[in-house]
Amino acid sequence: MAAIADLDRIYPTFDEIPDEFRLESPLEQTDYLLDGEIRHWQGPVQKVHSPVCIVEPDGLARHYIGSFPLMGQTEALAALDAAVHAYDNGRGLWPTMPVAKRIEHVQEFAWRMKEQRDRVVKLLMWEIGKSLTDSRKEFDRTLDYIKDTIDALKDLDRVSSRFVFEQGIIGQIRRAPLGVALCMGPYNYPLNETFTTLIPALIMGNTVVLKPPRHGILLFQPLLEAFRAAFPAGVVNTLYGAGRSVTPPLMASGKVDILAFIGSSKAGDVLQKTHPKPHRLRVTLGLEAKNPAIILPDADLGLAVDECIAGCLSFNGQRCTAIKIIFVHEKVAERFLQLFSAAIGALKSGMPWKPGVAITPLPEEDKPGYLGELVANAVQQGAQVINEGGGSVNGSFFYPALVYPVNEHMRLYHEEQFGPVVPVLPFADPETPIRYMVDSPYGQQVSLFGRDASSLAALIDPLVNQVCRVNINSQCQRGPDIFPFTGRKDSAVGTLSVSDALRAFSIRTLVAAKDQDVNKELLSTIVRERRSNFLSTDFIL
Repeated sequence: MAAIADLDRIYPTFDEIPDEFRLESPLEQTDYLLDGEIRHWQGPVQKVHSPVCIVEPDGLARHYIGSFPLMGQTEALAALDAAVHAYDNGRGLWPTMPVAKRIEHVQEFAWRMKEQRDRVVKLLMWEIGKSLTDSRKEFDRTLDYIKDTIDALKDLDRVSSRFVFEQGIIGQIRRAPLGVALCMGPYNYPLNETFTTLIPALIMGNTVVLKPPRHGILLFQPLLEAFRAAFPAGVVNTLYGAGRSVTPPLMASGKVDILAFIGSSKAGDVLQKTHPKPHRLRVTLGLEAKNPAIILPDADLGLAVDECIAGCLSFNGQRCTAIKIIFVHEKVAERFLQLFSAAIGALKSGMPWKPGVAITPLPEEDKPGYLGELVANAVQQGAQVINEGGGSVNGSFFYPALVYPVNEHMRLYHEEQFGPVVPVLPFADPETPIRYMVDSPYGQQVSLFGRDASSLAALIDPLVNQVCRVNINSQCQRGPDIFPFTGRKDSAVGTLSVSDALRAFSIRTLVAAKDQDVNKELLSTIVRERRSNFLSTDFIL
């Protein structure tokens, strides 16, 4: 196939890179935001090489695109102290600010962020190998998320802008911030997923230490000035370096009130255990998933293949919501594999800026080797790579592998591959995939493909108690962002959506008084003379 034939020629020389997509020079990231000031790092740095390899006279080389600070405990605690000071036990400017004013600050940030679209998109392509189309989508979706979060908060605040009279008590119930948040996003959606915790944390009045992911740090540099200009000093503080060096001191201090982390459960567990006061720590975690697809014998195979191709291989399968294992009924398995294999062959492979590209280089240096080990383990135990050239490697590029039949003795059955390897299992009894999900440590989503209402209903009822989203004739996915996004078991802690996230980063708080004339007069005076930001009947339009 053409895709395989072109694999040896997939990387460009530097001169073959279109001018509009070149990085003019490496981005030596020395700036960081601390206590309202952009400061300059003069210590050790970590060099950053792109997953995009360049053909050079002596062979392939990952293109050098910049560096970032390797901070340590001292810098981590300085960022934390700035956030703690800005929160000031809930008495700081930001946590006591009226909701409408905090919204204005977030809107200003979004306006300034929009100006950096082209720079951030280009860095997304170069840092993590995401296609131009998907990089633009990630940026634009992030701006949409900010707008939707603002709208959701307005709705929430309007509901709260009244007094409640109940059983002789007058009360006003609002949501108040929790304190200092440590926000850590994943490399696969370093902008969007980070902002799905950062923005609600900020807009609810918390102060933040922002630790970008290891892959996807440079793209935050164009946003530093927007953070500095839009928010009061200490409200946002950036921290760079190896997570194992800078995050344990933060948690061990006991001063982090909210941990918002998207990554591995192993790392999440370590961070939680490091905190000396676990019952005071609010946790929102997005962790691993091994989302199955179940292809019933009456499924529309064309539709199923289209959805599973997107579900398995969008951004090379590097999504927690990706379909990572497929159960196909034995009556249609052969035809499904034929169609799926052909669909892989039709995918365009290449550099992120190529129009229509679907498969791109992988950012993690050890990922091609790891994926190769998974495929080799399955083949050693009786599976086959169905598609031509599946599992071929060239530098940081791994060509998708369709592996069949997979069984419970293979690593692919259990491990979250987080890459372009598609394990497929045949089944005769629907109890087989149900049992897989019951026994799985993960419980995020499942996709069901079929046309018989009775058969689908018989699967829906048990599976909604195993996962948190059942998709009918469609791929697993996060959006729309107004839908709850969470998981059972080891897949998540807490729920994110534009409305759920506001609640995750705040707590219901009320002011109450007995329904007596003297109290009514006091409350009326406070509200009428606008003496309190909490006690208010202002209505945000």
